Amino acid sequence: MTDEVIALEGVWKIFGENADTAMAAVLDRGLSKPEVLEEFGCVVGIVDVTFKVNRGEIFCVMGLSGSGKSTMVRHLNRLIEPTAGSISILGRDMLALSSTELREMRAKKIGMVFQHMALLPHRTVRDNVAFPLQVRGEPKSRRWEVSMTCLERVNLTGYEDRFPHELSGGMQQRVGLARALASDPDVLLMDEPFSALDPLIRRQLQDQFMALSAELKKTTVFITHDLDEAIRIGNRIAIMNDGRFVQIGTPEEIVTNPANEYVRDFVEGISKLKLVFAHSIMVPIDEYTNTRPSVSYDESPRIHHGTDLDNLIDIATTTDNVIVITDDEGMDVGVIDRATLLKGVQGGKA
Repeated sequence: MTDEVIALEGVWKIFGENADTAMAAVLDRGLSKPEVLEEFGCVVGIVDVTFKVNRGEIFCVMGLSGSGKSTMVRHLNRLIEPTAGSISILGRDMLALSSTELREMRAKKIGMVFQHMALLPHRTVRDNVAFPLQVRGEPKSRRWEVSMTCLERVNLTGYEDRFPHELSGGMQQRVGLARALASDPDVLLMDEPFSALDPLIRRQLQDQFMALSAELKKTTVFITHDLDEAIRIGNRIAIMNDGRFVQIGTPEEIVTNPANEYVRDFVEGISKLKLVFAHSIMVPIDEYTNTRPSVSYDESPRIHHGTDLDNLIDIATTTDNVIVITDDEGMDVGVIDRATLLKGVQGGKA
């Protein structure tokens, strides 16, 4: 069974009455966004987006307002129809689904959490969480059982009989997350769910979401305009600009090897101490030994290749010897000396 849960290939979205004609012109003549607007009166929202998300992965899409990230995520469950391209979720061609099949996918397989939760004001917290199950025709006893379990997962036990207006913004977001989890979807789409919250509450909800994600192994596409948030929670990050994906990579790859000036500007102020690891900056042990044959490793501390810069600096302050890096089996594979460590702190490679 493949680990690939979401796959987009060459997805475009052009808004306007002449979208299909504009799309053909873009492919035939390579028109730019301003040229499409001038000639056809159409707005290019998504430009040739291609990516895959594996099972259990948190895939963060990060960009400024107007970059196209929210438009993109709404293509996954066909809240927005693409002008061109293919979309596959859980092995199913989303564009080939009938209206009935699409409703079933949304109800059972794909959950979505928005920045503004649109909780039903006349329903209690319990009933808001249970609403997706009511739509599916589940009996009341089952709806309430699942609702209580989901509320417990987001630490809202005791609030089940409250109404949305009686809750804080952070608590309302937790209700929204519980509602998305109630139908036990395989895929979660989260469109800036924490961006309107105070920093402390936001961080608490990030922690809670990451814990839930690890426990439930949900495949998640997480939209944010905050690079710190993307780096903190994402297994991989896609940087989006002007409708395009300009770079996809791990937080470490994004920070240490920005693809262009746009990405470089984003990561300029990000601390690398928790994002760069020993395996990225170490010199292979054979190479190091060849250039320094007199160096002895007998007294050197041995550290796992996944150790971050912050811990490497702490270790370096306690020894005058080089640090030997080991693989998962405990074999010596690399060396870090003071010069290599300083280059790592600066963002360069050894």
